[in-house]
Amino acid sequence: MKLSGKVAVVTGAASGMGKSIAELLAEQGAKVVISDLNLENANKVVQGIQGNGGSAIAVPANVAVEEDVQRLIESTVTQFGTVDILVNNAGIMDNFVPVGDVTDELWEKVFAVNATGPMRTIRKALPIFLEKKSGVIVNIASAGGLFGSRAGVAYTASKHAVVGITKSVGFQYATQGIRCNAIAPGGVNTNIGASLTAPNSFGVERVMAGMGISPRLGEPEEIAKVALFLASDESSFVNGTTITADAGWTAY
Repeated sequence: MKLSGKVAVVTGAASGMGKSIAELLAEQGAKVVISDLNLENANKVVQGIQGNGGSAIAVPANVAVEEDVQRLIESTVTQFGTVDILVNNAGIMDNFVPVGDVTDELWEKVFAVNATGPMRTIRKALPIFLEKKSGVIVNIASAGGLFGSRAGVAYTASKHAVVGITKSVGFQYATQGIRCNAIAPGGVNTNIGASLTAPNSFGVERVMAGMGISPRLGEPEEIAKVALFLASDESSFVNGTTITADAGWTAY
């Protein structure tokens, strides 16, 4: 039990990587808050965790809405007394739209979820972490946050922002007992593709140019194991960095 007695908040936890992360953290002893827009599926994850002897609650939240973020962290403290681990997993795609075609609306929507959301959850949890001189943040970035054409311009820029947030928070609060790291997954079998509605043909063509060298797709459970490492004391000397998990795709 690597996380016995810990309280973890996982955003976007009703499916995909978020679900797998929440389940593994619970398996390792954490009390987990399943946060998602989809309350029905979030409750199913809670039921599964409880059925396996774990502790979890569901809190509906849109990380793009400040009031939801406030309620998420406050509900966690009300139920479990504190927050020890924050996993910023919620994210959306951008239809592979290149800069020549991107609209302000799409840009702002993607940034609101992918970059502003994590900033807000960290900002809300930080006073709790600072008071007890302890806290762990795990951000889900992307290979698209390290390189130039794994998606459209909005997603790419937003995930680069997540990497920047991770470095900034990690260094600035390192002396306060707080660690902040990120995971940059490559292609993973999740349902994030559901946020793709009308893929841009030019953008898809450019993105697909490098897909042939990807060794394989990953599974959500494989990303969850990296998240567990970063959330636990086993990574006590790891801070302000991004771990790439992509089967070697970006090593080419």
